[in-house]
Amino acid sequence: MRISRRRPNYKANQFKKHRINQFIRVPQVRLIDETGQNFGVVSTSEALAMAQEKGLDLVEVSPLAQPPVAKIVDYSKLKYQEEKERRKEKAKQKKIEVKGIRLSLRISDHDKETKAKQAEKFLNQDDKIKIEMILKGRERQHTDLAREIINKFISSIDGLIPINIEQPLNAQGGKLSAMIAKK
Repeated sequence: MRISRRRPNYKANQFKKHRINQFIRVPQVRLIDETGQNFGVVSTSEALAMAQEKGLDLVEVSPLAQPPVAKIVDYSKLKYQEEKERRKEKAKQKKIEVKGIRLSLRISDHDKETKAKQAEKFLNQDDKIKIEMILKGRERQHTDLAREIINKFISSIDGLIPINIEQPLNAQGGKLSAMIAKK
């Protein structure tokens, strides 16, 4: 017998759970019918009878209110509408990616121009850019030159597109990095 070491693919249930029909346990609810008319505070059994009479479901829409608010609706349509809204919100979101540009201490001017054009392209796509420089061996003694190269690179990009420095230039060991984004 083979034992799988992979984690099961659990998805956190992000959907709003509604109590419906006989699962509503409170004695009284504030009732709203399918047209939006407010019936006021009614016993749960009465509200359930009204919903069954119309062939619809009694759905608790606001469980934290005193008394909880219940609505007479078609539950499958309610779920569909909520899913539709969730998809619209998800479509509107844009994931911002962090793109990396790596410079070196011995980089030529032409290579800097090419990387600046690449950075401009990334910024036009609304991505953030992490500018890195890794110093190796004896290069670690010249952090002042490395800072100067990165600052000139950032100012050359700023000449093309207005930018915002999200994370200022910092050094950790032999690695210098800064993060920029489009204004």
